[in-house]
Amino acid sequence: MHILVKERCFTQDISQKAVMIMSLIVQKFGGSSVRDVQRLRHVARRISDVYHQGNQVVVVVSAQGKTTDQLIGQAMEVTKTPSGREMDVLLSTGEQMSISLLAMALNQIGCPALSLTGWQVGIHTDAVHQNARILQVDTQRILQQLEKGNIVIVAGFQGVDEERNITTLGRGGSDTTAVALASALNADHCQIFTDVEGVYTADPRIVPEAVKLPEITYNDMLVMASMGAKVLHDRSVELAKEKQVHLEVLSSLTEAPGTLVWGVKDGPPSMQGITADRTVLRYHLTSISLEDASHFMTELYRRQVRPDLTEQPADNELLFTVSQHHRQTVEKTLKERNLWAEADERWAKVTVVGSQLHSIPHVKQEVLSELEEAGIPFGSSWLGERRCSVLLPRDAADEGVRALHRVLLRHRE
Repeated sequence: MHILVKERCFTQDISQKAVMIMSLIVQKFGGSSVRDVQRLRHVARRISDVYHQGNQVVVVVSAQGKTTDQLIGQAMEVTKTPSGREMDVLLSTGEQMSISLLAMALNQIGCPALSLTGWQVGIHTDAVHQNARILQVDTQRILQQLEKGNIVIVAGFQGVDEERNITTLGRGGSDTTAVALASALNADHCQIFTDVEGVYTADPRIVPEAVKLPEITYNDMLVMASMGAKVLHDRSVELAKEKQVHLEVLSSLTEAPGTLVWGVKDGPPSMQGITADRTVLRYHLTSISLEDASHFMTELYRRQVRPDLTEQPADNELLFTVSQHHRQTVEKTLKERNLWAEADERWAKVTVVGSQLHSIPHVKQEVLSELEEAGIPFGSSWLGERRCSVLLPRDAADEGVRALHRVLLRHRE
C-alpha cells in the first residue's frame, strides 16, 4: 500500500502536556456511537473537548445504527442479485448521512467542521466492489482544512477506484479507513471508539466476568478480529501492524481507559481471549476425488476465500467452513466445477486465542473436555500456534464461549 505521509517535527524536551496540545488525532466512531441525535451530540461534545485542547482532529464515522442493514434490505426488495457496483453506490450513502449530521452538530456548538466523503478525501482503492482494499491515500485536502482550523469529518468504509467508481471496504471497513488516514497523516494518536470500554477476554455482554485487557499485541488482536471479535475489523489491525500505527480502543459512552493495540512482543504461552463467529457456513461435499478437491480449494484461495476447519472424514468427502460473506463465491466455484453442496447454517466457530497455544500441554483436550462437561456437542476442531477453534451448534455458541472462558481464567491465574 502506497501512503502519502506528512512530515511532522517534535521537540523532545517539551512537556507531555505540550505534546498533547500539538497532537494530530484521528478518531473513529462506530454506528452505535452516532445512532441517534442524542448520541451524535454526545460525540460532538467529546470531539469538541479534544479540539479545544489545541489538537488537530480528523474524525472517521460509520453509518448510523442499522442503516447499512436497512439499505441492504431495500436492495433485496428490488432484486436478489444486485450488482456490486450499485450496492457500493447505495451503501456509501449511510456514511454520507453520518458525516453531514456530525459536522452540523459540531458547527452548532461552535466548532468549525467540514464533512468529506471517501472520494473527496482521495481514498483510492482497487476495483473489488464491496470488499475493496485501499491502495493510496491523498492527504492534501485534509491538511489544507486542518491548517484552516477545521475539524475534518471523513466518511468511513468507502473510496474510489481508478475509474472513479465508488467502492466500499467490506463490513467494519471504517476501522480500516481510520488506520489508513492515521498512517498517511502521521497522526500522533488513532482512537477507535465503540460501545464497549476496550478489548476484553470475551464479549462482556455474554461473559460478565470477562477481563478488560490493558494492552494486546497486533498478532493476538488480528486473530481475535478474524475469528469473530467485533471490536475491530481484521483488515484495520493488519494495516496497523504493517504501518506500526498504535491503536487505542475505548468507549464513546464513558471516560474509562481503553485497550492499547500495538507491537509488544509475545510473552510465554498464554490465552488472551475467546471469540465466537456466528457467520460461518459449513459445506459437506461427497463423491469428490482428491484431485477435484485440490483444484476446488486452490480456486477458492485464488478468489481470496480461506476455508477453515477443513477435513476429509472419509474417502471422496470434503468438509470445510467459510464466512457467510463468501457464500456467493463458494457456490459460484462449486457450480463452475460441477460440484454440489448445500450451505449448512446451523454452526458457529468458537475460538481460544493466544500465543504459543500449541506449547500448552494438552490444551486441545482441555478445551474439548470442558465442552463435554458442559453438555455442549461439537464438531470439527483445530489447534495452531495462535488459536484453538471448535465448531459448535450456533444456538450453543454463547454457552460455549462461557465454558471456554473458564478454561482461559484457569490459565490466567
